[in-house]
Amino acid sequence: MKPVFEITKAAYFDAAHYIEQGPSDHRYRRLHGHSFKVEVSVRGEMLDAGWVADLDTLDVALKAVAVELDHGLLNDKPGLEVPTLERLCLYFAERLRSQFPGLSRVALSRPTIGETCVLSL
Repeated sequence: MKPVFEITKAAYFDAAHYIEQGPSDHRYRRLHGHSFKVEVSVRGEMLDAGWVADLDTLDVALKAVAVELDHGLLNDKPGLEVPTLERLCLYFAERLRSQFPGLSRVALSRPTIGETCVLSL
């Protein structure tokens, strides 16, 4: 049996959003911002090159998606009209899956408030 590895890269971005669900006076309805950390993992057997995937290529691809969102209003992005952590995980997965077929995990967190969502693929 060949060993299976999982490699992970992280990126950071800051963005604003609001969520219209819930009571009309809920604080989520007001425009506010967060600092986000996103981690993506690729799982698989070691390739002939000696790795699961090129960490530099993964880093560049992940940061390119984070830059799309950085210092913007998440609600303005197609697919993020309701920008929950769950939808943000899907946003990253959809943009990275074709380049990294072994994509196995997307974890999105707001470290300053202790919230994390993990999408297992």
